[in-house]
Amino acid sequence: MADPVSIPPPRRSAADRVAIVVNGNAKQVTDELVEILDQLVQSGDLYVSRSLEEGQEIAETIVERGYPTVLTGGGDGTFVQVVTWVNQAAKRRGLPLPRFGFLRLGTGNALAWVVGAQNLRGRGVFADLARLRKEGGSRQLRLLEVEGLLTPFAGTGTDAIVLSHFEGVKAAFSRTPILRRFATGGAAYATAILTRSIPDQVARPRRHVRIVNEGADTRRLGPDGQPTGRLVRQGEVIYDGPSRMVIFSTIPYWGFGARVFPYASDREDRFQLRVVDLGPLMLAGHVRRIWKGTYTHPGILDFLVDHISVHYDQPMPLQVGGDLVGERMDYEARLYPEPIRVVDYYGPPPVD
Repeated sequence: MADPVSIPPPRRSAADRVAIVVNGNAKQVTDELVEILDQLVQSGDLYVSRSLEEGQEIAETIVERGYPTVLTGGGDGTFVQVVTWVNQAAKRRGLPLPRFGFLRLGTGNALAWVVGAQNLRGRGVFADLARLRKEGGSRQLRLLEVEGLLTPFAGTGTDAIVLSHFEGVKAAFSRTPILRRFATGGAAYATAILTRSIPDQVARPRRHVRIVNEGADTRRLGPDGQPTGRLVRQGEVIYDGPSRMVIFSTIPYWGFGARVFPYASDREDRFQLRVVDLGPLMLAGHVRRIWKGTYTHPGILDFLVDHISVHYDQPMPLQVGGDLVGERMDYEARLYPEPIRVVDYYGPPPVD
């Protein structure tokens, strides 16, 4: 693909034009896929990013050209990066944000379960493009701000450790011809959990974490999802003790459709915080109910919050939008004040 700066600008009168940004490093983004996508959109509307620098340049170009809709392909992490960069570029220029959309080209794809994006198998991406032009509706999506990134979910502890193990298993599967086609799917994810993550967590001690409420008052949620227990005001400690995992989200789903955050959509002005202090064998024994979002246990604590700070006694791996960003002892997560508009394949089309 040509450098985005050298692409002739699109016709301003075409208000229905769609920019597609794909992660050129994603395994599903092949030369054949890029060629087909390029044929489906108008010349100059497909952008392939293979580095952070290219991605930021593409975001500037998209904002300058005023696309009303921007689709991202490459997984939740690609969506997080593109939305963050486009938002930053739009704010610098004082321009409105476009509507964003999600093409299911990555691994996990938590957002796909929220907006109804189809699987890549059976040319699902191309079906979504056709649906977008004929019937795609819109909805608002609230995001978190973590480490300067706008994301629907993030967390520290076991989930980030599993991601690192998953990357290792994907690489091993990719090098084995008979396993290559399973490298980016649930089989590789399950293999990572069973062969690497569970043994690692059995041997790894729990880490001490202190979570402080930096925003509006909150209470712990009971098994029925209703507030219970003491009121935690701004500046007070939400949780102080051992944990395996601290995760939070504005959407119910984790990767592969796991409904890990059953209360994330209960309030527009809050996101769900979940603190997990369960051993790996306990988690493995109840994985089906955890996946469905129906499992409750005293070692799982849920809160609806709008701003928190997290403090560990030693560095812990942090994932943002399903991508590892490094180890942190201290970080913050807050509900970003402005929701974005996203393409909703479940939703009705707009009324003319």
